[in-house]
Amino acid sequence: MKQNRFVKLLAAGAVSAIALTTALAQESAVTTSTITGTGTVTAYTPGSEYISVRTESTSEPVRYYYTKDTTIVDPEGKTIEWSMIKPDMPVKYTYVKEGDRMVIRKITVTKPAVVEKTTTTTTTTKP
Repeated sequence: MKQNRFVKLLAAGAVSAIALTTALAQESAVTTSTITGTGTVTAYTPGSEYISVRTESTSEPVRYYYTKDTTIVDPEGKTIEWSMIKPDMPVKYTYVKEGDRMVIRKITVTKPAVVEKTTTTTTTTKP
């Protein structure tokens, strides 16, 4: 009789341990999905940890964090430098949610960066 109780307690303990392990594993599983968006850069400061973008669905800028692995490309897909990012620049981007942060993985500049050139022509006439 005592051995039968012991076996039942042992079986109940094993089932409880398996159920607890399964429940904890489900809670700690992190699901990350890549989300895409489009918008206009409103602020970027070199050396900061985020970039602000006004999306097509919001009137207020949204703060997206970036990492050293964030890629920036031009419309043809060529990698460009962070220094090319300017306010009012239209972009497409992909990001993931990491906790309460939205971390940008890739930024695609949708229009080529404009490099301003100033040319001065001087005309002189001889008397």
